[in-house]
Amino acid sequence: MADGNSSDEDFSDDWVLYAQRPGWADIEPLPQDDGENPVVMIQYSEKFNDVFGYLRAIISRQEKSERALELTKDAAKLNAANYTVWQYRRDILKDLNADLYEELSYIGKVIAENPKNYQVWHHRRVIVEWLDDPSSELALTESILDMDAKNYHAWQHRQWVIKKYNLFEDELQYVDRLISEDMRNNSAWNERFFVLKHGGFTQEVLEREINYVMTRVGLIKNNESPWNFLRGLLQQGTGKLTQFPSVIDFCEDLYNDGIRSPYLLAFLVDLYEERYFEVLSRTGGNVDEADEYRVKVQDLCESMANQHDKIRCKYWRYIADSFRRKAEARTAADGGRNGV
Repeated sequence: MADGNSSDEDFSDDWVLYAQRPGWADIEPLPQDDGENPVVMIQYSEKFNDVFGYLRAIISRQEKSERALELTKDAAKLNAANYTVWQYRRDILKDLNADLYEELSYIGKVIAENPKNYQVWHHRRVIVEWLDDPSSELALTESILDMDAKNYHAWQHRQWVIKKYNLFEDELQYVDRLISEDMRNNSAWNERFFVLKHGGFTQEVLEREINYVMTRVGLIKNNESPWNFLRGLLQQGTGKLTQFPSVIDFCEDLYNDGIRSPYLLAFLVDLYEERYFEVLSRTGGNVDEADEYRVKVQDLCESMANQHDKIRCKYWRYIADSFRRKAEARTAADGGRNGV
């Protein structure tokens, strides 16, 4: 089933048009008003015109009844992305003081058929808030993520419910399983960072997570997600890439072993640029040592531009030029020291 828009095929063969139902004889359907001169006339199916004609009539008279509630179900089958359908359904549910757990069950089935539809997830969130009961949400999102581990809407809903109801306790264990199944699952890495940020990046947490991510980078070197995660970790604490010597050693060992992943090289560019200015900032900084890092930055940028990331060659030449200008400015500010 296509996300957002369903079709007549979702209706059973014995489904009857509302125009032919005795229980709806008191309602005059309202046709869609496309204006006097529509640019393109959409050819809606007979079922679509029938259902939405009656829905417009119901809304116009603000009828909130069991039959109106059933009508919104049929409308949602035909177009699950229609905001008005879901909003009016919520209005009816409130007015009827309906069983919201029954509604939760219903919308769960709709989500399974339309897992990438914003409106159905929003409807689910509202019902959960009305009930103030998140007990089914982790299981629901897990079932959707089992079908598509990178479903943005499922992750968004999961993060919302975890944060709102403080359900962080077992989330790292769940995310670790997803990462173990697919270390390129950027959504799982993002979720791990989300959970860690909630608990706070203590020194102990940073050291543990750095070891965790380096282990996984060691298994698959050309994997962008853990490199981004590592950067995110190092932006905590002192905010410097060089704050953990073990990270420097790890990256240089990979490079010396012949690994030329563009993510490793990009990381080394930033790391060596940081090291260059750190050395110059020391009292009596070693100019020759700083110059070694300057050369490394320039060589790595050229390597990226000419071989390992050619599609972004202009970007890497820009990075090299930007670094050179900053280095020259620093040298001039230091009184013309021969660091560049």
